[in-house]
Amino acid sequence: MVYERQEEGRNGSRKDVRVDPFVREFDMGLAQPLSRSVRLNGFATCLRLEQVYWDILGEMARVNGCSVSSLLSHVDREVHLRHGGVRNFSGLVRVVCVVHSLKEGGCIVAA
Repeated sequence: MVYERQEEGRNGSRKDVRVDPFVREFDMGLAQPLSRSVRLNGFATCLRLEQVYWDILGEMARVNGCSVSSLLSHVDREVHLRHGGVRNFSGLVRVVCVVHSLKEGGCIVAA
């Protein structure tokens, strides 16, 4: 559904918001942060992500026939091998989930 609402822009000007980001029946529970204990390559750690990301990770793990911890261990290993690591692993996981979702939905993500 297309909405036209006036929103204030950065410079104080009014801009039209054409698509309301809150889809019908939006579940605020998906935005609820949840901490889970996971093992990354044998090391126990705690990862705090919003429920929607845990749901996406669960689906990715199901498709790959592995556990969420195994999937996250793969991401951790690959980021170390390919890029020498990352400072914000939670942020990386969120981006991995978004890119996966965009590709599954048929959207193209530039490399």
